[in-house]
Amino acid sequence: MLDLIPLIDRIGEVPTSGLIGVLTGIVFGVAAQRSSFCLRAATVEFARGQMGPRVGVWLLTFSTALVWVQAAQLAGLFRASDARMMAVAGSWSGAVIGGLMFGAGMVLARGCSGRLLVLAATGNLRSIVSGLIFAVVAQMSLHGALSPARDTLARLWVTPGGRNIDLLAYLHLPQATGLVLGLVLAALALWVSWRNQMPVAKLVFASGVGFAVALGWVLTFSLAQSSFEPMSISSATFSGPSADMLMAFLAPEPVLDFDVGLIAGVFIGAFLAAAWGKELKFQGFDGAGSMRRAMIGAVLMGFGAMLAGGCAIGAGVTGGSIFAATAWLALFCMWIGAMATDFLLDQTRAPALA
Repeated sequence: MLDLIPLIDRIGEVPTSGLIGVLTGIVFGVAAQRSSFCLRAATVEFARGQMGPRVGVWLLTFSTALVWVQAAQLAGLFRASDARMMAVAGSWSGAVIGGLMFGAGMVLARGCSGRLLVLAATGNLRSIVSGLIFAVVAQMSLHGALSPARDTLARLWVTPGGRNIDLLAYLHLPQATGLVLGLVLAALALWVSWRNQMPVAKLVFASGVGFAVALGWVLTFSLAQSSFEPMSISSATFSGPSADMLMAFLAPEPVLDFDVGLIAGVFIGAFLAAAWGKELKFQGFDGAGSMRRAMIGAVLMGFGAMLAGGCAIGAGVTGGSIFAATAWLALFCMWIGAMATDFLLDQTRAPALA
């Protein structure tokens, strides 16, 4: 556990939480922008029978998140059982329905919620519009007009005992199994990367996205252990934090906590990375059809993410890294929803993957 008491004594618990969020977000934003990390691109590539560079980037991110997080847990720097995602009941029905909706939505919007935020920082107006719609729908699903529907669907089938299920514990596997699985997947990712002759820099930044997830877990855990008030243990996700960031702009006295700091940090990191790479440029919609499609996709992602318990990052990588059972199910359904949508709508036209 890291000692954050001197920092807490100096600036307070909530500002420390916000600072941790900014730091985690900057690392994530830089790494995601330079590696072009995107679950949507990976699923579309895979759906078209390819194990190309986009699949390689996603596999490397996911595997390194497993390695970093599980190694941190074995070293005593983090305890997954205390994480917010594990401390509450998970929803099987939410993971299935929400995961399918999110997967379909990210194909329609041409990017998951995290990818939209990264692209928005580079001047992509399409991503800014889609991201705002995503945040509004996520907030409506959390506390607004859509919350009764979300709650009804989520309660159809939940995990027993009021907690989520740790897959490793449920299967009676040693704790080191998670680290071993991460190393195996990392080897597979490196093989895919070598096969596609991917540059070393892209591999480093792809693994940096996974490192950012572990950084968030370790820092929020350390903060929770050092604080007098209860503090949430979480890491990179973009559904709830996007809704919180939206309310921070509207509230007279916003709370600048980890979630708000995370969104700001990702934007800053992606902007700086794009500026360094001379990739800042304004981009808009290709036409009315493209805009309509992106808006529908953003709505599906906003509701789907809140129902599934997280987005492609929050459930797919962050939740997966601690072996939360519903997160793995949600990730699987995101892949299925994305591939089915690409097959039904796009494969005959074969649009660009980026």
